[in-house]
Amino acid sequence: MDRFHALRVFVKVADCGGFAAAGRDLNMSPPAVTRAVAMLEDRLGLRLFVRTTRSVRLTESGERFLADGRRILQDLEEAEEAAVGSHTAPRGELRITAPVLFGCMYVTPILGDFLDLYPKVNAQTLFVDRVVNLMDEGLDAAIRIGELPDSSLTAVRVGTIRRVAFASPEYLKKNGLPEHPSDLSGHRLIQSLALGSSAQWPFQVNGKPVFVPVEPRIRMNTNDAANELVLRGWGISQLLSYQIAPYLADGRVKPVLSDFEMPPMPVHVLHQEGQIVSAKVRSFVDFITARLRADPALH
Repeated sequence: MDRFHALRVFVKVADCGGFAAAGRDLNMSPPAVTRAVAMLEDRLGLRLFVRTTRSVRLTESGERFLADGRRILQDLEEAEEAAVGSHTAPRGELRITAPVLFGCMYVTPILGDFLDLYPKVNAQTLFVDRVVNLMDEGLDAAIRIGELPDSSLTAVRVGTIRRVAFASPEYLKKNGLPEHPSDLSGHRLIQSLALGSSAQWPFQVNGKPVFVPVEPRIRMNTNDAANELVLRGWGISQLLSYQIAPYLADGRVKPVLSDFEMPPMPVHVLHQEGQIVSAKVRSFVDFITARLRADPALH
């Protein structure tokens, strides 16, 4: 059996969490899927899956081999695309990750326009508020907010965002405008746990970072919920500028303590480094980079 075929079958079983589901996706019978994985295990001399009557899960060796298998299949796909020619129309499945709200507000419409432009590309998103490993998750590109650690990923800077304390005009009219971060102790505060559970809000005073202790009256597990309460005139919250950009633009909320904001944080588009970059990834990175750089909310 072709090694690459067996490897594709193995990766599909891991992704689907079962032999029957993988067979349906690959248009193979469950026995054929089982044979392919068994032959691969025999060749490697190790077990890749632990099988029970109710579940299929990777062994420790299987988890290590899965990461290598994804990389090998991706390298093969990109080599094939490069062999056809650098001007090949993008095709295949594009897998993108981004923070949840940024993904919904920015990546989703851009991705929709990209798919309209390239009908041979399909896409899958993973919008989560955590940093994921592109190789381990089989992802092609990521949007990251904040300073980047050293890595083998290629990063393209597309803009900046800020931490912004904000409130509705109605709340400020009734309760007054805080003039210094220390004034927050006299206001009703809303903490978004999606941005962090710290009991300190970061500001900058005289050019130095200051972490102001806060006692939120309410802690909310989503940014949308914190936004909604602010819009209702209930209190002050602190989120990232892109998360409240529509409300700032139409005046439904006002920034407070702007003179004390921390320095802006960079926004990057990342993809795996290498001499060969598939047409779909290259085209998407160029497309989303141009769109994000042109967005005034990211500057």
